[in-house]
Amino acid sequence: MNLRVRRASASDETAISEVVLAAFGRTQGCEINELVSALLADATARPMIFLVAEADGLVVGHILFTKAKVEGSCARAFAAILAPLSVHPGHQSRGVGRRLIREGLGESRAAGCDLVFVLGHPGYYPKHGFVVAGLNGFEAPYPIPPEHADAWMVQELQPGTIGKVSGRVICADSLMDPKHWRE
Repeated sequence: MNLRVRRASASDETAISEVVLAAFGRTQGCEINELVSALLADATARPMIFLVAEADGLVVGHILFTKAKVEGSCARAFAAILAPLSVHPGHQSRGVGRRLIREGLGESRAAGCDLVFVLGHPGYYPKHGFVVAGLNGFEAPYPIPPEHADAWMVQELQPGTIGKVSGRVICADSLMDPKHWRE
């Protein structure tokens, strides 16, 4: 498989929507597609990093990082939320998600981002360097039930940020809806 990761463009919208629907099904996929559209139009989500993965010229995955901040700490940090990540089922378990995460984190680091947060599968994201956020002093925008606490994760991109910064994470207006904080 010839895999290429690049910045997403407006011409990728239909292909991204199809990947999301294939990966998450009609109900959840429609909700995620609405979220992506809302985030792309949301000024509070900027700066953002929006990438697609192409396999042999076809979009097979995408990832979006949007602006976030940590409220409650005297120290400041430039933060982002990774949401969503989608990979077409026919290309899952082939390194597409890993490559999107790696390249997105690399671009985030280069842009000066200190922390990246994600609400995701606790069996997947730790493989990519994420650790439980609550144990490191970071509250999600909305409470996460204790049985899913390990799904709220953070990755430190600038060494020494965890321990200096803590508090409640506030994200883009489009993402500040409780329906997006169910795991």
